[in-house]
Amino acid sequence: MSSKSHISYATRAINHPNPLTAKLFSIAEAKKTNVTVSADVTTSAELLDLADRLGPYIAVLKTHIDILEDLTPSTLSSLQSLATKHNFLIFEDRKFIDIGNTVQKQYHGGALRISEWAHIINCAILPGEGIVEALAQTTQSPGFENASERGLLILAEMTSKGSLATGTYTERSVEYARRYKGFVMGFVSTKALSDVRAEGKEDDGEDFVVFTTGVNLSDKGDKLGQQYQTPESAVGRGADFIIAGRGIYKAEDPVEAAKRYREEGWNAYLKRIGQ
Repeated sequence: MSSKSHISYATRAINHPNPLTAKLFSIAEAKKTNVTVSADVTTSAELLDLADRLGPYIAVLKTHIDILEDLTPSTLSSLQSLATKHNFLIFEDRKFIDIGNTVQKQYHGGALRISEWAHIINCAILPGEGIVEALAQTTQSPGFENASERGLLILAEMTSKGSLATGTYTERSVEYARRYKGFVMGFVSTKALSDVRAEGKEDDGEDFVVFTTGVNLSDKGDKLGQQYQTPESAVGRGADFIIAGRGIYKAEDPVEAAKRYREEGWNAYLKRIGQ
């Protein structure tokens, strides 16, 4: 368990050196939610409808923007407006995984122009430390806007059966995060990782945020190897934010489902901090 897991979001927000992470914790505290909805829908209308209806109950909306069949600049501007309206962050689950020169172009240019609208992105570190360095450098380039509201999560572990994101790979994820704290917010992982030692010494002053995927209140998995856990078990293992997809947007009433996940996730958090 992370040394910060027992501390409230409000306190972590006040003391956090990363401005985007501080904002995220402030949002969670203000809205009493640690829910991230994974809106894996394929049309702009569905995405914007979910963002508007679920926005009041979530801290983060996670997108796969490249699966939209009808993406336009209007989609992205509307999504940004809804994020402001309902006070949530946008997490584009692009999973960058390439050499530095390529990921810089994918993040800051191309058709998607992710850096212009997504607060949070993520990457896998299979290419090595250079991918983290390249993405961090992009936000430091002249003319880059909103650098203080851009951050990276390292994909350190996955919930799919047989995942190879274990052992040395996970250790390196923590090591790279420590080297780029100004940009790296934390991890997508199945548990808190701050106690993973780097060079034989734990950094007691660090405070990486943990997002955990595969949270579902009713199912235990799917036919493609996804393995689910409950909000209580995820938060109990160190998750600061729980990511739920089909359990919410495929529910008969997505709003009621979002409310239920918010309640369960928040109660698990209160239990963890001793309240």
